Order: sequence, then structure tokens, then C-alpha cells
Amino acid sequence: MSRTTENTGFTCENCGRAIAALVNGSHRNHCPYCLHSLHVDISPGDRADDCRALMRPVAVEHHSAKGYTIVHRCTGCGTRRRNRMADDPHQGDDLDTVLAVMRLGHPEAGRTNRRRTHT
Repeated sequence: MSRTTENTGFTCENCGRAIAALVNGSHRNHCPYCLHSLHVDISPGDRADDCRALMRPVAVEHHSAKGYTIVHRCTGCGTRRRNRMADDPHQGDDLDTVLAVMRLGHPEAGRTNRRRTHT
């Protein structure tokens, strides 16, 4: 699948918002508002995975070469994947949601990530 084919808008299956294609030459793989994704790829862009469950944002990490990445965990099968944050001047990732994930894990009630306490 080509990057042109992959770079299409979609409706987020978690929050229902309309999401535009990226304008920076890359492709969008998660909602910039709630940061959820779908488990559709085995290898990036192949759309070959049959799972199709929601991928919940559970953490944000920084890599010197890739910058900030959102760690997603599949709500269906548990697979974990990392995706770069979307750099888009028109519909970039919501920084308040990114910060909430960085502080607490997933910001919605019922999340499986818990803050660690040191004893």
C-alpha cells in the first residue's frame, strides 16, 4: 500500500470525530483528539491484521531519532505498538491529552495503567 493510499481521512471509532489526512507527506494512524488508533496493521501500512480492535494510548515515550511516540495497547488482543505523534499545523495531536497520557496513562476512567507508588 502506498503512502498516498494510506493518507486518507477517517472517522474516529472511539470519539466519533472527523479526522483529516495529514498535509506533511506522512500518514495519520491515530485520532489527534483522543489519540486512539485501530489495530489494522501487521507491518506498518499493510492493513493485513484481522484484529481491528481499538488501540488505546497507554504511554508517551521520547526517542532521540523519532521524537515523541504514543504507545498504544490493543483492547482486543493486547498487542503494543508505538506511533509517532502527528505533526500537523491543522489537526495536530491534542497536547492536553498527550500530557494526561504522559502523567497517568490513558486519561479515561477504567484504564488498566495505574500510577506506581514507591515504597
